Formats: sequence, C-alpha cells, structure tokens
Amino acid sequence: MRFVFGYDARANMVAKATGLPEDLYHDLVAKAEQAIKTSLRQRPVNVKDAVVKERGFKTLRQRSVEVSEFSYRPVACEHDYRVVVVRKNISIERGDNVLFDEYRYLFYITNDQKMTPHEVVAEAHQRCDQENLHAQLKGEVRALHAPVNTLNANWAYLVMASLAWTLKAWCALLVPISPRWADKHNAERRLMLGMEFRTFRQAFIEIPCQIVKGARQVRWRILAWNPWLGLFLRLDAAL
Repeated sequence: MRFVFGYDARANMVAKATGLPEDLYHDLVAKAEQAIKTSLRQRPVNVKDAVVKERGFKTLRQRSVEVSEFSYRPVACEHDYRVVVVRKNISIERGDNVLFDEYRYLFYITNDQKMTPHEVVAEAHQRCDQENLHAQLKGEVRALHAPVNTLNANWAYLVMASLAWTLKAWCALLVPISPRWADKHNAERRLMLGMEFRTFRQAFIEIPCQIVKGARQVRWRILAWNPWLGLFLRLDAAL
C-alpha cells in the first residue's frame, strides 16, 4: 500500500526545509500547465489589482513556488520516509511598496519512491474517493435531502436513496471480464466504479427501447447507441 499525507509545518520540519541547499529547490510545475499543449490565452485586465494598489491595501503576492524533498523519520516510526516540501515565496506589499518577503512551507510525507515530487504534490491535491461519495450521495441521488418530518423516516429515506448508489457499484463489480480483453475490461470496470450517478443513469437506465411482443416473447430493441452499450450488454448477459 502506498500513501501520500499532508504533514504539519512544525518547527523541526521548517528547519529541515530551510537548511536544504538552494540548488535542491526547483520550480513546481502545476498539473494543468503540463496538460496544456497550445499557447496560453491572454488574461483579462486585473481591475481589482489596480484598485488595491491605489487604495494602499496590504496584499500577499505569490512570487514563486518551488519543490524539494528530504528523508524524515517521525518519532513513532521505525524507518525513514520521503518528505516532499513545497516552498512558497510570498511578497507582502502595501500599494506599490514591497514591505518584505517571507517563505511558507507545505509538507507531504509518502512511502512512494517512484513518483516525482511534482506528482506527489498533484496526488495530494486530488479529491479523495470518500469526498466524491459524499458529493454523489448529496447532489445526485439526494440521499441527504431529508424531505420528511421525523428522524426515523429521514433515516429510511437515506437508506433507500443510498441503495441507488450501491446498485451502481454492484453492477460494476458484476460485469464479467474476459481473459483475452482483461486490460480493457478492467479499465471499463474502474471507470464504471468511479462514474457519477447522472452518467450512470443516462448510460445504463435511460436507454430508449422499443418493446415488441409476439409469439409468446417480449423483445427490447435498443434504438440508440452509446459508448457504454457493450458494457451494458455484458452486464445483461451476466445477470
């Protein structure tokens, strides 16, 4: 199991980061900047910035963000871990006058030795699955809506609504995986497990069909194609 945790900027950690040689620090490349393949769009004029300078308000401006790393053994641990440190150069200004500069530090501790420091920071900034689950229960299946007037009734509503999300995960785990297409099928299963409930409803539930009855049979003719139809048919065969 690998992990990336944020770590408190305690005095001993700040002292270690301050004592690192300057040549070990290098600019942090944001994930969004790595993904851009075309030229950046021109930013609009910052009207708010001009007003702040004109009125002489105190402002904090980020001049640079740098990253480095060092080894550290927490008190309760038996061996060293990798610590990635982010150093932010903050300029304290009032109007057009620069009062002073200061460094602020962020720390991330991990047991992963393969990721670059940039990837460790990007990993720590990602939204965890538990937060995504809360967002889906609250906004998509509305399990936290609490529409009735008693505690027990709202509890029952929460359970019934959350079963919709459980059904989605259950369907993803039931999809069969062919050994020949194992990589592709496993990737589709992971996508379905992390799929938002609105997408799941549109791809697997709200499918336009024509119901044809005849010769003691009932047939469903799918009238529209979507990229998830192959996965849907494999799930149907498994059920």
